[in-house]
Amino acid sequence: MDHNVLLHIDGQWRPATGNRTIPVLNPATEEQIGTVPHASQADLDEALEAAERGFNVWKKVSAFDRSKLMRKAANLLRERAGDIARIMTMEQGKPLPEAKMEVMAAADTIDWFAEEARRAYGRVIPARAEGVYQLVIKEPVGPVAAFTPWNFPINQVVRKLSAALATGCSIIVKAPEETPASPAEMIRCFIDAGVPKGVIGLVYGVPAEISSYLIPHPTIRKVTFTGSTPVGKHLAELAGKYMKRATMELGGHAPAIVFDDADVELASKTLAGSKFRNAGQVCVSPTRFLVQEKVFDQFVDTFTSYAKSLKVGNGLEDGVQMGPLANDRRIPAMEALIGDAVQKGAEVRTGGNRIGNKGYFFEPTVVTGLTREMRAMNEEPFGPLALMVPFKDFDEVVEESNRLPFGLAAYAFTSSAKTANAIASQVETGMMTINHLGLALPEVPFGGIKDSGYGSEGGSEAIESYLNTKFVSQAGL
Repeated sequence: MDHNVLLHIDGQWRPATGNRTIPVLNPATEEQIGTVPHASQADLDEALEAAERGFNVWKKVSAFDRSKLMRKAANLLRERAGDIARIMTMEQGKPLPEAKMEVMAAADTIDWFAEEARRAYGRVIPARAEGVYQLVIKEPVGPVAAFTPWNFPINQVVRKLSAALATGCSIIVKAPEETPASPAEMIRCFIDAGVPKGVIGLVYGVPAEISSYLIPHPTIRKVTFTGSTPVGKHLAELAGKYMKRATMELGGHAPAIVFDDADVELASKTLAGSKFRNAGQVCVSPTRFLVQEKVFDQFVDTFTSYAKSLKVGNGLEDGVQMGPLANDRRIPAMEALIGDAVQKGAEVRTGGNRIGNKGYFFEPTVVTGLTREMRAMNEEPFGPLALMVPFKDFDEVVEESNRLPFGLAAYAFTSSAKTANAIASQVETGMMTINHLGLALPEVPFGGIKDSGYGSEGGSEAIESYLNTKFVSQAGL
């Protein structure tokens, strides 16, 4: 498998018109490992025409046959998981076992959507008059434009791609330029499984140029984006201007609430593992650790010793638990947030610095003594930064949990069923997991509220936004 990635347009793997490319770097070594093509407007026009033709073919394929083809793609992905995971680690940085898990989970996601394809039911509504049939029919919305980020190069593409294909839509994927090869190989599994030409397009380039061209284009009927809140708001505004259906999975700043009746050892180890997964570059990463005063010191000590014990290094090496940050922009971003907090009186319990001067490695970091004025308490860090904040009582922790405009994920640990029910009902969030980590399975909803976006990318809800509802009322002649 080659790191020199190609576009996939109208059934062909090919370079961009004009052969324009940009380098792809390994974040662990900063060495160039390949190139990614920059699609021109001519390439996008060709992709749009192909998507229109592909949609007209694919929407006529029965849900039963679409499902079989998707299952074949999932099996190909499983067969190739080892090679694809290695590519992902080289271009994204995450440890090889994490990359392999992501690829295998993507295959499960394809299987889930393959089954949902066969269950996009309509319904019959009882009529008021004899001889009248009132039918609700679900039809594919049309060609989709999907924009996905670099933190989970396959996981973020596969949800959008699978939902589109399951419902009979064609799709143009604008995959991430930093991590282009692994999503390309995942898409190759669908092509090799026999998806007709034009149904899946794959492009790369300047994200703003591609989104500003695809979203207004009359061919595109639905937009789906995973990424930061500022970019998501811009794309949602563009989609709204052109009356395009949109799904937005945006940033978060997840509260992780630990009550004093919780199993503190379990809570700290579980949450620390979740925090430093993918070096904290996760939209649902626990970020504000809100810990009841009585167990605050114990929690922070246990969490900090876990952070100190983590083996940070090249994700291809055995035993590495955290790889580098994914690109050179993340290092100064982390340093700025930590520097701002320290200047305003926060204390770094461990970490806080770049590791070495080659590769984008950063220490797992734990900070206490935080106040609401600090940038890190208000902006998504998207890195291995854990913010420790004590709280007195239930009302105080609810108020802090809901203070920010985000509402993607939340975590809580308590041994009281009453507290668990109360916190679940009062925290404003799209997803909440209590006493364990239970988010992001293919069969459960995945999405946020408030500034974290709208729509779901998991569960039976995920296909709804790719379907139009048509009502047909028919009287007997």
